[in-house]
Amino acid sequence: MTPFHCTHCHSTVFFENDLCGHCGHAQGFVPGGLTMRAFLPPATADQTGPDGTAASWAAADEGTPLRPCLNRVNHGVCNWMLDDGDPQALCRSCRLTRVLPNLAVPGNHDRWQRIEQAKRRLVYTLLGLGLAPEPKQHAGDRVGLDFLLLEQLPGAEPVKTGHDDGTITLNVAEADDAVREALRVKLGEPMRTLLGHLRHEVAHYLQYRWVDGTPAADTCRALFGDERTDYAAALARHYAQGAPADWPQHHISAYASAHPWEDWAETCAHCLLVVDAVQTAGAWGLTLTGPATTTAVAAADAGAAAPALRDLVLQQWLPVAQFLNAMNRSLGYRDSYPFLLPPLVLDKMALVQQLLQQGAASTPAQATQAAPAVADNAPMAEPVPATAGAL
Repeated sequence: MTPFHCTHCHSTVFFENDLCGHCGHAQGFVPGGLTMRAFLPPATADQTGPDGTAASWAAADEGTPLRPCLNRVNHGVCNWMLDDGDPQALCRSCRLTRVLPNLAVPGNHDRWQRIEQAKRRLVYTLLGLGLAPEPKQHAGDRVGLDFLLLEQLPGAEPVKTGHDDGTITLNVAEADDAVREALRVKLGEPMRTLLGHLRHEVAHYLQYRWVDGTPAADTCRALFGDERTDYAAALARHYAQGAPADWPQHHISAYASAHPWEDWAETCAHCLLVVDAVQTAGAWGLTLTGPATTTAVAAADAGAAAPALRDLVLQQWLPVAQFLNAMNRSLGYRDSYPFLLPPLVLDKMALVQQLLQQGAASTPAQATQAAPAVADNAPMAEPVPATAGAL
């Protein structure tokens, strides 16, 4: 993630900002250009038009007026703008959310806001990789992606975070730090973050969308294992017996050893983490000397070919990660990057990069109409149970 600049006063602004702290102008992220711009919201109290979309905001730099996401106008939870000519009311990220929790329940508005903020970071990364997700059009749509943000209701079946055929279910309690940390400790995980959850579940979707049922599936199977083995039995075995003793030589995490689907999801999520972290380091001009190499971390260049994943990790990411761990230890915290990257894991990450690049190259431009998000845990027309990726 890169820092941005206010197009009115040129002060530094950040991805989550909705105001410039220096000049006070409203800030909006423009997905079409992957950039922030300053805007002048209308002075009237009513900022929606007769069609239910938000009224246009004039650009402070005298550029093209754009419309804010309706979730910004109505709920104050989004800072994305809609691209020119987009007929939708919600931005490219918010329109992926199909079901909302009951916002009348205390705390759910803040949970929703934190989830959407993390999701926007993930969608930003996907846009940069050429893997822009579009909303599902119907329950049988194999191309689209949607999110069900559900709360645990008294007496109801437990809400399990997971992916199933392009639908991602997320228990909104994961947005509470205390709940998430308790689960991390209970499950013996080295790291558990909201953004990490979204990366993992979207990784399942990326495999489902661009690998399953294609010639790439055989290539993936040769390295990750046969995903056709019984998933439920494999997961039950993992939780009953734990990971094999030699898992660190073969997998990015203990959970990745449970089943080939989870190996892909954990590895792919890690690739997304590295891409985002290296871009952030490069955008801040961070240059570090690792134990084996001295390399300046370069900012991502949208016009240049993506570097090989192995080079990205060994030459750019590991020096940064080692520094972060050393600094955390100095501050009395646990390692921020508690992972090993043996050769087989690097091979898997390289294959993920290759297959996602192939998917991006084969993705046609799409113009879709999106259904609005539904509040209060309302189900889709056909309820979709969580399977792959359920905890």
